[in-house]
This record gives sequence, structure tokens and C-alpha cells, in this order.
Amino acid sequence: RLEQAADHRENRQAAGTVAAAAAVVEQDGTEVGIENLDLQPTTRLPQSPVSGGPGSPNDGSTVYDHRIRQRFHAYPGRPQPLKLSSNVASKDVECESKYEKFSNILEAPLLNLIALKELSWSGVPRKMRAVTWRLLSGYLPTSLERRQTVLERKRVDYHKLVQQYFDAERRDESQQDTYRQIHIDVPRMNPHVALFQQQLVQEMFERILFIWAIRHPASGYVQGINDLVTPFFIVFLQEAVGPDTELEQCQLGALSIEQRDIIEADSFWCLSKFLDCIQDNYIFAQLGIQAKVNQLKELIQRIDGTLHRHLQAHGVDYLQFSFRWMNNLLTRELPLYCTIRLWDTYLAESDGFAVFQLYVCAAFLLHWRDQLLQEKDFQGLMLLLQNLPTHNWMDSHIGVLVAEAFRLKFTYADAPKHLEGKS
Repeated sequence: RLEQAADHRENRQAAGTVAAAAAVVEQDGTEVGIENLDLQPTTRLPQSPVSGGPGSPNDGSTVYDHRIRQRFHAYPGRPQPLKLSSNVASKDVECESKYEKFSNILEAPLLNLIALKELSWSGVPRKMRAVTWRLLSGYLPTSLERRQTVLERKRVDYHKLVQQYFDAERRDESQQDTYRQIHIDVPRMNPHVALFQQQLVQEMFERILFIWAIRHPASGYVQGINDLVTPFFIVFLQEAVGPDTELEQCQLGALSIEQRDIIEADSFWCLSKFLDCIQDNYIFAQLGIQAKVNQLKELIQRIDGTLHRHLQAHGVDYLQFSFRWMNNLLTRELPLYCTIRLWDTYLAESDGFAVFQLYVCAAFLLHWRDQLLQEKDFQGLMLLLQNLPTHNWMDSHIGVLVAEAFRLKFTYADAPKHLEGKS
């Protein structure tokens, strides 16, 4: 009993640590804007009279507010994460020769999955993305002859699950609580993108997330999983409306019921396959994410001791900024088209994705090294880390990011010290 009580206390402490690092949420469930946060370092540092610390005629509030406003304008905030198109298509991804290579692989009677992964790693052409993602997810079989039969069966299976479990009258109390939380989260997911404010879209997301939670009782629904539906939904919606159609003003009601059902079912199954290798991230207390945050800390300490010491000296805990990176797989840090390009590589990594994402986060942090070293206090560092200026990023930036992540993985993966999860 004493051991069980100790374990229970540890789990509660772990849950509290993660909750503190997650997005700040008020009692009504709405996120608090970064400009309203009372940012405090994990270790309180002595303040000089210049900054309004003890011994200053100023209590610090006026100076602090002025600096916050300055930095908030200097770093315009995280990009609108669901901008739906890039004005400049990546030449590498969309070039004609690559398109032909994809066609040859996808049309083969028996697909060479290794070749498809190798080709997809550097980006998938938009016209080929939907079928490629289905194959890389393991949702479709490699046999060309069997694909349509499997698709039809899996789509029917999903809608049977909806009929069986989504009816409100059949839910128990726990399931009703799950639905209630999903129902709160979905409308808040992308409030500035008209597409995601459509009722039909929100209802589709609610069903996908609820059925996933019911089928994965070890984790259930966790905030953040809702963001991971979006790339699949967009890719399959783009397939339905055509590769050249802009999605910002797309009306889902203009699609047939069959088209909407296909988008929903395929999004569900691909999400399920995608999350299989990282489900530990979403179990109680999200201990998997805590372990990855510690691994990131160890890795940065080895790669760039100067940056690591700079963060530590100003009281920045890795959990405070990288929890969201791990929980949402950088979907909150990047425009949507960049997220989709990044997921081309993630899906090509297959089971190795869970490890590779650590190195992507490391490369992402190191990308901002110079800007971070210019910040001289906790507040400035946190404002930058929570509002990284990626709003102008394109596919080419993601290409550089994953190439650097691959280099880091190649260099450090065989040196296991940073993978022990030590703090």
C-alpha cells in the first residue's frame, strides 16, 4: 500500500508538472494570450535597479510592460498555423521528374514501400500526397489490386463505429465527459480560419476524435490530438476538391455526402496509424513527452553548450516551451503547408518517426540560436520561444530543417547518453 501511495503521489506530481507546461487555460477553457501571461522564470533571478528590481524607485511593472509590448511587436507571434496555401511551391517537391517517379512507384502492381519512403522523405507532390499518405500510414496495402477493396471496407468499418458509439444515448458518464471536452476544444482549434468554423467540419472532427478516444482507453482524448487531425483532413479535402483549388473559402456543404464520408473515414484511420508509435505521449501524465523533453535538454547540452547555459542561466525550463512542440508535433509553430511538408518526412520515417521528431525539435531550436542569445532575460526568451517568427516559412525551410535533423540524428543517435532521459 505504501508503494502504491508513493506511485500515486509521483503520478500526481508528474501530471502537475505537465499541466504547468501546457498551454495556459482559464477556467472557462479559453487560452490566455501571450501578451497577458504573467511570465515568471523557473528560478527567480536578482533584478538590477535598471530593470525595476529591489532598490529601484520603480517597482518594475511599468518597465516590464513597456518591454513586453516592444518584444511582442518585434516578434509578431506564432504564425497563423492553418494558412492553407503557400504562394511559392517548392520546386523540389513539385518538379515534373519527381512526379513521374511517384507515378511509376504508385502504379506498380506490388508497391515498393522502401522506394516510396525514400522518395517521399524530401517531399510529396500535392497531386500524389493523398494516396501516398494512405500508403505510408499503412492504411492501404501495397497490392494495387487490393487497394480499392480495402478502402471500401475500412470506410464502412469507421462509419459502423460512429453508429455504434457516437449516439449520445449510448454513452456512459466517462464517454460523455470525453465528448464534452472535445466539443469545447474543436471550435477553439483554429478560430481565425473560416473553413474550421463550419459546423460540418467541426462535427467531423468531433466524431473522429471521439471514436479515436473510445478505441484507445489507455490514453483517451488529450488536448493536442485535435491538432493532429488537421493535416490529414486538409490533404484528403484537397484531393476531393482538386489540387489547384484554394481551401480558405471551401464550403464543405458543397461536397457530396459520400465525399465527406471518405474524407472523415480516411482521416480517422490515418490518424490512428500515425499515433500508434507515439501513443505513450498521451497516456496519464503524458510521461512520454516528459521523457522526450529531457532527451531534448540532454541533446542541446551536448550539441550547443553555450545556448543551453544561456537558457538555464535565465531560468528557462525546456518543459516550458518544448512541451507544446512534442505534444502538437510543431503544428502550432508552423504554417499549415509547412506542417504538411514536414509530415511527408515524418510518414516516410514510419516507425522511426518517434525518434526522428526529437532531432527535428533540436534542429528547430538551434535554428533560432542567434536570436535567443541576443535575449538577456527570461521574459524576452519566453516571448520569442512561444512566438517564433515562422509565418513566412516555405517548403524550402522545412527541407533545410529535416536535413539538419537527419545530420544530428546521424551524428548523435549512436551516442545514447542523451536518450537516457536524465534531467
